[in-house]
Amino acid sequence: MSAIAEPTPHAFDNKLARRNAIVLSVAQALAGGNNTVIVSTGSIAGAVLAPDKGLATLPITAMVIGMWLGSLPVGMLSRRFGRRAALQVGSVFGMMSGLISFYAVTSGQFWVLLLGTFCGGLYAAAHQSYRFAAADTASEAYRPKVVSWVLAGGVFAAVIGPQLVIFTKDLMPPYLFAASYLGQSACAVLAAVVLIFVKIPRVAVKQVDTGRPISEFVRMPRFLVAVACGVASYAMMNMVMTSTPLAMVDCGHSVTQATLGMQWHVLAMYAPSFFTGSLIVRFGVARITAIGLGLIALSAVVGIAGITVAHFWTALVLLGLGWNLSFIGATTMVTQCHRPAERNKVQAFNDFLIFGSMAVASIVSGQMLAVFGWIALNSIVIPFVIVAGSLLLWINLRRPAGA
Repeated sequence: MSAIAEPTPHAFDNKLARRNAIVLSVAQALAGGNNTVIVSTGSIAGAVLAPDKGLATLPITAMVIGMWLGSLPVGMLSRRFGRRAALQVGSVFGMMSGLISFYAVTSGQFWVLLLGTFCGGLYAAAHQSYRFAAADTASEAYRPKVVSWVLAGGVFAAVIGPQLVIFTKDLMPPYLFAASYLGQSACAVLAAVVLIFVKIPRVAVKQVDTGRPISEFVRMPRFLVAVACGVASYAMMNMVMTSTPLAMVDCGHSVTQATLGMQWHVLAMYAPSFFTGSLIVRFGVARITAIGLGLIALSAVVGIAGITVAHFWTALVLLGLGWNLSFIGATTMVTQCHRPAERNKVQAFNDFLIFGSMAVASIVSGQMLAVFGWIALNSIVIPFVIVAGSLLLWINLRRPAGA
């Protein structure tokens, strides 16, 4: 027995959840630009600064490692000091990320760039938890909708990030992307201001059972399937997305075409969020997640089929759509596995596993592209999707009728 947070009578307030979702959606639009700037510029800047071209995607890998290592601390900060305080700490790292990356490109230091993108990853770990923050006060039936609304803010991030890069990449010659990184810091400052309006009531603290240990969730089939779907959707999406800008430039396409391709990709990632939650409520989380996994596999097939701009852009759009459906589905399954008192540690553990797999995928991405090429990179996606889809089918076939 120990002192932990116990839900108050106001723990489930859909009106408050809707308000928080709107505020967090605005913050997501600004904070999401952080990822888009790093993904659009990281491998290209890395190719210029790195001592070996095989290390070109390492800046994006550093960001993903930051997401991975930051996921558990975000959960602990949220549990101890509240959601808003934890998210604001993340914003500080977002500001630092842009400033450090600016210094890296103006001084020509590759390893400093890795530090900058690593801080961007710590920021990303915080704003990835926006979706869970919105669900904190929502009823179970309402959670898919508020999660979708928060991620819908990524639609604007899909415009803000790439356009920021396109309009600022050459503002400080000869330092490519220097001004883009300053703009990235400015977006983090604005996001921090918006987060002031998030209101998630602190829960009462009293002597109660601390909830089930993490080891019990590791043995829970539904939680494991949720993690598997999250890994298949996010890690595979990140692996392909990380290398796409560099692959497009290597195939003779321009930086602007690569950046616009990323814009279409991020739009596809977040635009369906306006209705994904409603689709899950109507058709069930398993069906929507399965459709998302299928679209990710289809994107790999398109990537294998050719290297024209149309092939790259079509694959990126399908990849984004598939990620949206499968990742929101996986997130919803996680929220169905824990009790209110367990939410912070379970959600943080889920993100720790997913972002850890993303870190591995990012490292593999650069080496796969450099050594084996674009087709081999896309070929890896399909077996992962098949495994996750099979587990999803298994968990639903074994559920009792009417469950």
